[in-house]
Amino acid sequence: MTDSPLVVVEGLRKVYRTGPKEVAALRDVSFSVLPGELVAVRGRSGSGKTTLLNQIGGLDRPDAGRVVVAGHEVTTLSEDALLALRRDVVGFVFQSFGLIPVLSAAENVGVPMRLLRTPSAEREERVRMLLALVGLEQHANQRPYELSGGQRQRVAIARSLANRPRLLVADEPTGQLDSQTGRQIMELLRALVRSEGVTALVATHDPSLIMLADRVLEISDGIVHEAALT
Repeated sequence: MTDSPLVVVEGLRKVYRTGPKEVAALRDVSFSVLPGELVAVRGRSGSGKTTLLNQIGGLDRPDAGRVVVAGHEVTTLSEDALLALRRDVVGFVFQSFGLIPVLSAAENVGVPMRLLRTPSAEREERVRMLLALVGLEQHANQRPYELSGGQRQRVAIARSLANRPRLLVADEPTGQLDSQTGRQIMELLRALVRSEGVTALVATHDPSLIMLADRVLEISDGIVHEAALT
């Protein structure tokens, strides 16, 4: 790790409006994350975890405050620049896997590299390496419906690493998995943070998974504070 944060969040505020009613999803949120850290974002459903991750990953814009990721001020980027950020700097893992049903595991992993027009030989070698990294080298030609939930999430993780992102954002990546498989996925994420040199923000409410993190950020009613690893 270095002393310079990879992620800086300052005074972040996000309000959702439904008719005359306002709900503050984020209230003056500030924190930073160092390179190489695995940080768990803990909170109940509806506490603001997804909203926070979406601001950091450039999927949504705040009403106030700023986010800086790897030197890019996310909150001021144009739409084209945000697309480039999500393609080149930030990798995403979602609870719903998000795989393309008609493509094989290997083809799904290769999609981000196709968007970058990575040469086929280099792309195929990277796909093979990533599937081996997540323990699925024997399942390269299988389609998502032929894989278990845990295997599908491993493919999604491999895909998220395809373009060598600096930051991995995982929103409840174990939410659809049983507890044992969920722990295996969290252990895999921790191992990948070490081996791939990425930084990870992982939203979860599972106490057994939080113990695998380097740090814990607690979010409640849109307010974030540092929490103990318990």
